[in-house]
Amino acid sequence: MADISIINPPMEQLQDLEYCIDSNPPWPETILLGFQNYLLMLGTTVMIPTLLVPLMGGTDGEKIRVIQTLQFVSGLNTLLQALFGTRLPTVIGGSFAYVIPILYIIDDSSLQKIANPHDRFIHTMQAIQGAVIIAASIQIVLGFSQLWGVFSRFFSPLGLAPVIGLVGLGLFQRGFPSVGDCVEIGIPMLILLIGLSQYAKNYRPFKDIPIFERFPVVISVLAIWVFATILTGAGAYNHRPARTQSNCRTDRANLISSAPWIKFPYPLQWGAPTFNAGHAVAMMAGVLVSLAESTGGYVAASRLAIATPPPANVLSRGIGWQGVGILLDGLYGTLTGSTVSVENVGLLGFTRVGSRRVVQISAAFMIFFSILGKFGAVFASIPFPIFAALYCVLFGLVASVGISFLQFTNMNSIRNLMIVGLSLFLGISVPQYFDNTLATSGRGPVRSNAGWFNAFLNTIFMSPPLVGMIVSVILDNTVDVVKAKKDRGMPWWVKFRTFRGDSRNEEFYTLPFNLNRFFPPT
Repeated sequence: MADISIINPPMEQLQDLEYCIDSNPPWPETILLGFQNYLLMLGTTVMIPTLLVPLMGGTDGEKIRVIQTLQFVSGLNTLLQALFGTRLPTVIGGSFAYVIPILYIIDDSSLQKIANPHDRFIHTMQAIQGAVIIAASIQIVLGFSQLWGVFSRFFSPLGLAPVIGLVGLGLFQRGFPSVGDCVEIGIPMLILLIGLSQYAKNYRPFKDIPIFERFPVVISVLAIWVFATILTGAGAYNHRPARTQSNCRTDRANLISSAPWIKFPYPLQWGAPTFNAGHAVAMMAGVLVSLAESTGGYVAASRLAIATPPPANVLSRGIGWQGVGILLDGLYGTLTGSTVSVENVGLLGFTRVGSRRVVQISAAFMIFFSILGKFGAVFASIPFPIFAALYCVLFGLVASVGISFLQFTNMNSIRNLMIVGLSLFLGISVPQYFDNTLATSGRGPVRSNAGWFNAFLNTIFMSPPLVGMIVSVILDNTVDVVKAKKDRGMPWWVKFRTFRGDSRNEEFYTLPFNLNRFFPPT
């Protein structure tokens, strides 16, 4: 007979986190933790404009201006989400989910025939803005009408586990493959990060401050950044291939020299948006992908912040405010839409700090450094393989949070094993097929005569979380549903569906400034 003492019972909340959603570290720690969150979100913030602006005909000056705008709006969106949305400690940043629709707009023949590169950049940006503004209506309507909350009744711990897992695992291409682009800084970064956070976490050079457990990202990034600067100055990359130089050097991006000292982003700074039905429909696919990613991100953040899973009305409220954030992306011209920053969700567990205030401070850093362009450009010049090493750890941590929801289900059930396994496998395999086809032929597998239709479906099926959500939710709600209610984890999950279902929800999710009087939970 098995020794039952080895069994670990399911636990609603993680036990080894030090600060939950509404508890705060001392102010000096809070400020440094906020800066750490700001530093981490720069990877995606810089990479998206770096990839897309040159294809639009933009210069280095226009690229840094887009980066500053994306930082600024990310700060606004993070504050809106922390104050009025889900109120979870999530950073809202730019999303790669919109890249395929954006590339479709960039390749539009009416824009490609513009001869002057600057004019082509401006007209392309205006077309992207118009598409993002219209597409934002999807999340605004689904969120504020509570329709997404109604749909969430089909979620269960079994159905959400692979979705959250794929939010992390689905980003594997931004992990070690990018570390390999510059192994001499990527590998040391990965080793130093793990060494400080796991092996040196109990060493405290300053009394009562677990510096290596709390600030491993700041310490590792600064140390390897200095190392990369030394290699660059010593001429280690002078005769290396262009790809190696662009990934390894600290002086190749021209961000610092191109950045203005002070620049305040403002709505419609690129001119009036232009609207095209095909562009808008294609962009809606990016919004739907962002919807799935963010749903998984919010639930993962709630677990890492020692909060209850967000009730249906809170989740829907958060999606509505995220839609407002995407609308701001379109008005300001950030070049992309918004989603939950997965790496920053992972940072909650990595530092064992789930404080809402920390994320609000990080939003202040985003806004501050986006206005003071030169200072922000200094941090934005960090080589991407340094961020990729961070992603290897943080994306994996978020994936494991998704797996942890399986403790509330019966994983001795063949039904459950099949649903989880198939959702994870197809969630990775289907997007990989679409991605490989795009990489080898320059076009996705969907190749009709309607470009907007191609962009829409290719975007949908290149998203691991969305593919995983489609598979897991359909199977979980159609295969032996009545008999498997307990196996799915519903007895534990059902109390979190409504705001009144658990008394802790009021502590975690009540709106500030007594706004619940005017917007009562539904």
